Amino acid sequence: MSLIIPKDYHSHLDIRETERAIKLTRELFERELSLRLNLERASAPLFVLDGQGINDDLNGVERPVAFDIAAVPNVNAQIVHSLAKWKRLVLGEYGYNVGEGIYTNMNAIRRDEIPDNLHSIYVDQWDWERVISVENRNVEFLQKIVRRIVEAISDVNKELHRLFSTLTNRINRDVTFITTEELLQRYPGMTAKERENAITRECGTVFLMQIGDVLSDGTIHDGRAPDYDDWALNGDILVWNSVLDCSFELSSMGIRVSPESLREQLAKSGHVERESLYYHRKLLNGELPYTIGGGIGQSRLCMLLLEKAHIGEVHASVWPEDMLKECREHGIQIL
Repeated sequence: MSLIIPKDYHSHLDIRETERAIKLTRELFERELSLRLNLERASAPLFVLDGQGINDDLNGVERPVAFDIAAVPNVNAQIVHSLAKWKRLVLGEYGYNVGEGIYTNMNAIRRDEIPDNLHSIYVDQWDWERVISVENRNVEFLQKIVRRIVEAISDVNKELHRLFSTLTNRINRDVTFITTEELLQRYPGMTAKERENAITRECGTVFLMQIGDVLSDGTIHDGRAPDYDDWALNGDILVWNSVLDCSFELSSMGIRVSPESLREQLAKSGHVERESLYYHRKLLNGELPYTIGGGIGQSRLCMLLLEKAHIGEVHASVWPEDMLKECREHGIQIL
């Protein structure tokens, strides 16, 4: 068990105030996100069919929760890990145009997640996706969208401070952009996580770009599935969490693979066999629109803006008994 216990921690909000603040945070951010990115709400599945390449494979080792369906013989379904690829299919099937997009309330089960302050086997996030032109497949456009998301977070942060006077944390609205290779050169001798902590402590709000490909020292900063983000045009939004005194990932996002970059990344990762799957065939045949998209953690955002020490303070899940005991002993109220 990896658990951070902040010194002299106490919640600024009692449990009923917390529940009201969670609702407000979600409502406020959904409005800001949809307005700034021109997104419409779409209904999302809890599960998808197995064997079509639609589910998010994360790092390729996590086991999805799978089950058969009594009414549909010989068919298995999987609880989603995220909707990274499903959204792109929907944008094509529903006829969205360049500059238009969707957001969903995504709920997932990640059974192999190791629970700690930031991680739960239950995941909730705003999964969003927007159609772009081929000319928009560049770093400048990616950074413009990142700035809009951070502005939305900052504005919600300000509104929550107005509504709940006990909150004190401020989100840095200015984003520092840096690639994983630049980060490696800036902080030699550190692990990937130590480098993230160092840059976020220094700059406050960071967009760490180009995650998934091999770095100059032969390592990979972090695993990233080869079949949704373009590894040259993706990244994570990181902010400094003053409660936990560490870097805090709010969003994984990016411009999505083209047919060319999909082939290249499948080859690099040793997954060329995926080219025969339903989703991958449609993409390689040019039947899917060019898109940008990502996931923004709902409980993660609530945890950050409401200044909580544990994600279990803002959503209900299942936790190891020793973690629950230690949280109780230190004033961390798990839902």
